[in-house]
Amino acid sequence: MISDSIKKGVERVPHRSLLKADGFTDEEINRPFIGVVCAKNDIIPGHIQLDKIAEAVKAGIRIAGGTPIEFPSIGVCDGLAMGHVGMKYSLATRELIADSIEAMSVAHGFDGLVLIPNCDKIVPGMLIAAARLNIPSILVSGGPMLSVNFKGEYRDFNTGMEAVGAFKAGKINEEELNELENVACPTCGSCSGMFTANSMNCLTEVLGMALPGNGTVPAVYSERIRLAKQTGMQIMELVKNDVKPRDIITPDSIFNALRVDMALGCSTNSMLHLPAIAHEAKAPITLDYANEISAQTPNLCHLAPAGKHHVQDLYAAGGVQAVMNELSKKNLIKLDLPTVTGKTVGENIKNSIVRDYDVIRPIDDPYSSTGGIAVLKGNLAVDGSVVKRSAVAPEMLKHSGPAKVYDSEEEAIEAIYGGKITKGDVVVIRYEGPKGGPGMREMLSPTSAICGMGLDKDVALITDGRFSGATRGAAIGHVSPEAVEGGPIAFVQNGDIIEIDIQNGILNFNVSDEELAERKKNFVPKEPKIKTGYLKRYSRLVSSAMDGAVMID
Repeated sequence: MISDSIKKGVERVPHRSLLKADGFTDEEINRPFIGVVCAKNDIIPGHIQLDKIAEAVKAGIRIAGGTPIEFPSIGVCDGLAMGHVGMKYSLATRELIADSIEAMSVAHGFDGLVLIPNCDKIVPGMLIAAARLNIPSILVSGGPMLSVNFKGEYRDFNTGMEAVGAFKAGKINEEELNELENVACPTCGSCSGMFTANSMNCLTEVLGMALPGNGTVPAVYSERIRLAKQTGMQIMELVKNDVKPRDIITPDSIFNALRVDMALGCSTNSMLHLPAIAHEAKAPITLDYANEISAQTPNLCHLAPAGKHHVQDLYAAGGVQAVMNELSKKNLIKLDLPTVTGKTVGENIKNSIVRDYDVIRPIDDPYSSTGGIAVLKGNLAVDGSVVKRSAVAPEMLKHSGPAKVYDSEEEAIEAIYGGKITKGDVVVIRYEGPKGGPGMREMLSPTSAICGMGLDKDVALITDGRFSGATRGAAIGHVSPEAVEGGPIAFVQNGDIIEIDIQNGILNFNVSDEELAERKKNFVPKEPKIKTGYLKRYSRLVSSAMDGAVMID
């Protein structure tokens, strides 16, 4: 056992004395040490209940003969960080989470890990750590928030965001605004649509790193506690059989994750996190590969923000495993891959039937024949950009319009609320990339403002930053190279005509090579707005968004 390094032999008398100071008995010291990494805190609604999940996990570990040892992880709530300087820190915490888990696990000789996240960057941060450490590991999340019916519609976090734009446009009054505020987020859990947190929890299930149900069992259901206990028991099987993350996270399991990503219509943030996880697992992918998969994968689900359904509906319809089973009918899933259940993917999904074909469309009658995410390239995005195709109105799949250019999210929001954006415009927000932001902010505020004002079928947004999983409309992010590195987005000027063709994967602006070369003369990029502390180091070391925004030496 790895933990023998801190507890076996006469030389480890002082170490055992410290363990006994913790209250551990000789019997507990002699068992495998299982790190329980819990991201519980009092600020993220998806994490306020994770102490209950951790207690259930620890009970399962003890039932199966292990010694659970809990330690914490940080986490940022993307919703609360949205629209101000705090969002610069969100993506950057993914690396802090991975690094801190690595440090704690190696320093204390854990034999296995149970990882307990729920929201946005915490899930991929923990998976990156698992792949890096490559000791037996399993993940169990806190589960999705419920959506409740208010005045005939099921509401979610996006309801509150778009209500701001509706109020400023005079479409609702202050009383209606307050009513929506009170129903948008009614329970603990990760926000109820197919936003980033739920996307990553579902994809963790597909990767084989979590038990079936991880992505969809609601946070407030007792089944979630039972799932956590089962997870605690299962880590002991993984330790016993020495099943490691890199046995499970392989090019083939990444293929499955991308396939289901397209079928579900997940957040575009998955196009940051899957490459980063794959990079750490020594199974690198390119986003060109994602486009090939998308071209062959039907979009089976329109979960919020793409449609009216929420994750609780996906759960009731059969969950992620049912989606995988439906895809397997056309041989679109690799079935012979190992998972943390001890069974193959095929064995896990064989009895998982679709219970509601309104929520999970039949494989022969999808929403579209292509997947929910598209990668666009062209002279504006030479290395690529990403859009959630399934959440784009049909009339905006192909669009041409004049650029309105802003060098920060704040400038763009001021212009939107100030009525400076009109039908047909293409809003360009730059210097918000991984290096230039720094931190690559999510921009749900400007997209929600446009949607709330009723312009989502007339206005596109393009940025070298990123968009929330809750974003809908023609919102194209991850434009690479980013502005601070001299990418073409740095040279777009007001009035330039931008051409978007999502179905054919094209993003261009009508500027000749000669004109572009002239604009590039004497180029001096704007400096990142934060030049101290962690974000200074992050800006210096982070890679392109199209590589997953991973830290490089």
